[in-house]
Amino acid sequence: MTLKQMRQRMYVDGWCLIEDVIPPAEIGAVRDSVLRTVDAYKHTRRNAPANIGAVSGMIVYDQSFAPYLAEPRLLGLAESLLGPDLRISYNTSIVNYPGNERSTWHADWPFNQHNAGHIRAPYPDAVCHLTTLWMLTDFTGENGGTLIVSGSHRSADNPTGGAEVPPVEPYPTEVCVTGRAGSVAVCDSRLWHAAGANRSNAARVGLAVRYAPWWLNLEVLRPGSPDRQRILDANPGLTENEVPAVPRDVFERLPDAVRPLFQHWVAA
Repeated sequence: MTLKQMRQRMYVDGWCLIEDVIPPAEIGAVRDSVLRTVDAYKHTRRNAPANIGAVSGMIVYDQSFAPYLAEPRLLGLAESLLGPDLRISYNTSIVNYPGNERSTWHADWPFNQHNAGHIRAPYPDAVCHLTTLWMLTDFTGENGGTLIVSGSHRSADNPTGGAEVPPVEPYPTEVCVTGRAGSVAVCDSRLWHAAGANRSNAARVGLAVRYAPWWLNLEVLRPGSPDRQRILDANPGLTENEVPAVPRDVFERLPDAVRPLFQHWVAA
């Protein structure tokens, strides 16, 4: 698709698929590296969903996927929707192991009403944050490809808030996002989505990387920040994502085109 076609898909459907962001000859090495990292560090993620290998701040532990974060088609689409001076707000592994059950309908931060730091509904009809889903194995209907409701990003709320949608029941117009390994699904973070059930005998391996405009306050995600503590105190009973700082030596090893995406998150 051309940039114009991808933008049209984003505005109308709330998502689009970019193939071969990670080239076929390189995807195996990235997948194997991510699986090793998840095995070594999944204990660091507090309150991770059951049967999912989730490591927050994957870039701290594994830079195998770093060269592709600024892939021209991907970054070009993100900049066309969010403007220049983008930042990566969040990056995590999402390894759905065999037997993983279908998850609940939700939208991502900052629209998930279960997070302490969230934009209150009704939402403005504007693209404010992007979620990208990186397919390190093929995503299929059998192994738990992500379920989405096309066009739901235009809703003023989502199932974590006032939208009265049964949380784990199929939605009449749901679609399973499928694609071959190396592809990236780009989603408006308002889009309603859920993990599909993994009925296969192999793990569905992926990453979730979110891109933010320069003006979106990410301090609620920073461990120990005053903004984070203030928002947690103001919303008792709610939790918040936590993204570890990037050590200086890790940052300096990142590709030149990728460093600006993490410059705001370098450890002091």
